[in-house]
Amino acid sequence: MSAKLIKEREPELLAPGHRACPGCGTAIAVRLILKATGRDVILVSPTGCLETFASRYLESPWEVPWMHPLFENAAAVASGIEAALRVKGSSTKVVVIAGDGGTFDIGMGGLSGMFERGQDILYICYDNEAYMNTGVQRSASTPYLASTTTSPHGRRAWGEDRPKKDMPAIAAAHGIPYVATASLAYPQDLINKIKKALSIKGPKYIQIDCPCNIGWGFPESKTIEMARLAAQTGLTPLFEMENGQVTKVRKIKDRKPVEEYLEAQSRFRHLFQREGGAGQIAKIQAIADANARRYGLDS
Repeated sequence: MSAKLIKEREPELLAPGHRACPGCGTAIAVRLILKATGRDVILVSPTGCLETFASRYLESPWEVPWMHPLFENAAAVASGIEAALRVKGSSTKVVVIAGDGGTFDIGMGGLSGMFERGQDILYICYDNEAYMNTGVQRSASTPYLASTTTSPHGRRAWGEDRPKKDMPAIAAAHGIPYVATASLAYPQDLINKIKKALSIKGPKYIQIDCPCNIGWGFPESKTIEMARLAAQTGLTPLFEMENGQVTKVRKIKDRKPVEEYLEAQSRFRHLFQREGGAGQIAKIQAIADANARRYGLDS
């Protein structure tokens, strides 16, 4: 690469040297998020994978202001920051980047309050579908029949026995102006959605599918492939909602069977090894088919 191109390359606002696992979907997502926000932003990240790998004592990869609150109160802390900036007349953006545990479970009360107050904050959930940095315990985002350390498969169980909580629908039910889902497999779409959200006044919610090779059980080189398969099977529908209405959907040409996605991950391996597994896979296929009907995914 020429010296001119290196000099003109867009600076990374998440600097090299953090402690994310190789192939970490969250680290990829944060790099893309910061390309969309630019420098004029204050980030709030509660306890989770991101905080763990990006806040080593006396060292930081953050090239923008960043605050670490408690697991449960990221939205409340961000609300205080937004209110202070509003009083000052500042246009600096406030963005929360939180995991599914801090969003779907522990921080949901604070998030609901932030939505209800109508505060001008973008809340982004990096969704890796379990409590990964503490040992792959299930969360309300863990998909049906996935095996985790607290929802293990065995003689009496097939894994997680509850469906994944529909957080985008819950966010939209608060009457907020913008909700979207995004994927690492489509980086420009992700960036565009964040830029669009930041152009809208009021509370916004974006959920990013962030495969975790450690918790999901796939090679570290396959992170983007896993994200793409999640979208192409219909298990992770990609859409935008404005004022409660679906306004844009990424269509799928020749939707793939869920087996291609499930078989590539050790958290679903038991479905292919046990008698009766085919019937369980059919239940997951039914979830993908229902998503396709609900959002009109098939092109």
